[in-house]
Amino acid sequence: MGYCGWADANERNKVYHDTEWGIPVHEDVHMFEHLCLECLQCGLSWDLMLKKREIFRRCFAGFDFHKIALFTREDMDRILETEGMLKAPRKIEAVVNNAGCALQLEEEFGSLCNYFWSYSGNKTILYQGHNKATGKIPVSNGLSKRISKDLKKRGFKYVGEITIYSHLQACGIINDHDESCPCFHKINAAFPTVRKRKDEEVLSTTTHLKVRSLRLPCSSLQ
Repeated sequence: MGYCGWADANERNKVYHDTEWGIPVHEDVHMFEHLCLECLQCGLSWDLMLKKREIFRRCFAGFDFHKIALFTREDMDRILETEGMLKAPRKIEAVVNNAGCALQLEEEFGSLCNYFWSYSGNKTILYQGHNKATGKIPVSNGLSKRISKDLKKRGFKYVGEITIYSHLQACGIINDHDESCPCFHKINAAFPTVRKRKDEEVLSTTTHLKVRSLRLPCSSLQ
């Protein structure tokens, strides 16, 4: 069987691809971690996010948004000064801001996961006509645009439509593994799915390079 091309970049990417990417997430802290990693990645490589993931977890209380929402300016300064941490004050502030926004979603929808999965009817979406064999890979679509718009209205930062599309891929709301990849079939066999037509997709023309490295500048995503 085939394999998603980006997964062979190095062992970190392979492990992430095989054990996490695209597997449906139904636990709030894990969902928030995925969202934060996508936000922090803006303008940087995905491999760097995987490399620094444990630093992020230590800095952000294991991505428990209930705790992060209580962080003070002193906490944010401490995070910024942590060895190996991204020197990106606005992104650190965004994670803290988004934690507070996530609490509001939890209160309204019962959980953060309920909010995101409500957009797909609690099923993993399989979009028809994704022509990855030609290198035309979706980087955003109508669904990610709608969710991005709603999150921004609710006060979230660094949640542009491309960032959100990557989040939906990562947390399993969209299954974008190659159809020849074993993970594509494994996920479909284990979780409920729904097939949908293409939805205002914006395509990349780079041969199956990981979508995260193809994003627009941060100013286009906030």
